[in-house]
Parts: sequence; structure tokens; C-alpha cells
Amino acid sequence: MPGTRKLGRPTAHRRAMLRGMVTLLLENGQIETTLTRAKEVRSMAEKMITLGKKNTLASRRAALAYITKEDVVSKLFNEIAPKYANRQGGYTQIFKLGNRRGDAAEMAIVKLIEEAPVVEEKPAEEAAAPKKRAPRKKKTEEAAPAAEEESK
Repeated sequence: MPGTRKLGRPTAHRRAMLRGMVTLLLENGQIETTLTRAKEVRSMAEKMITLGKKNTLASRRAALAYITKEDVVSKLFNEIAPKYANRQGGYTQIFKLGNRRGDAAEMAIVKLIEEAPVVEEKPAEEAAAPKKRAPRKKKTEEAAPAAEEESK
């Protein structure tokens, strides 16, 4: 297990819960849960996406051993992992929602990030040239006409 949080559950229950949540996250793209669970789910989901990026038989079997649905594993290897091929980690985001009404547990949404479009950089000539600004007026010149208008 990646984290040290026990989440108030026995080991078998905790592992089963996290497996189910990771499967739902990869299937739907986002899940709403408590903040501490979200942090654990994020860790395991990122490990599964990293396995998907390797795309070997061994990594596919390792993903099948953790993810509970075979169609989610095929989606991971065919759709999700190729989307993050040029990214070195950080495939998920956690958004805090505030406290749950019943027990005041801090809630959060775990979401797979959308890959940002690649922004082309400007050529070095344009980037190196600083922008020129108009010269500033002196304060005494600005204050003098304003004082004359007030005295009239």
C-alpha cells in the first residue's frame, strides 16, 4: 500500500474499498469522497496509470490484479494511459468541497486531469526583445495643472 492511512477499516476492507474506488475513478473520470480517502485513491490511481504507460503483458496483469473490471483495464491501456504519454506523473487533481453536512467530514473530488493543449513557444528573437514603454511624466508636472484648475 502506498500510504499509511488506515481509514478506520481492517486491512482487507480497506484494500477492497480502494480497489473499488480506483476502478470507479478510471471508469468515470472523477469520484466524490472524503479528503483522506481521496489522497489514498490518488496514489493508487497514479500507479495504475503508470502501469498503463508501460503497456507490457506484465503491467497489464498487474493492473488486472488490482482493478476489478476487465473493461476498465482495457480502457486504461487504450485510452487513458496514451493521453498522459508525455507527462511525468500528476495525472489526478483533488478539489476540496467543504464539510459534509451529516458528520462534518471534509469532502473532495478526485478527478483525472485533462491534458492541456501544447502551447508553441515564440522564437528566441521575439522573446528576448523587451517591450518598450512610454516615458513617465514627472509628478510635479502632473500636480501643477491640477492645482491651477482647483484654484479657478
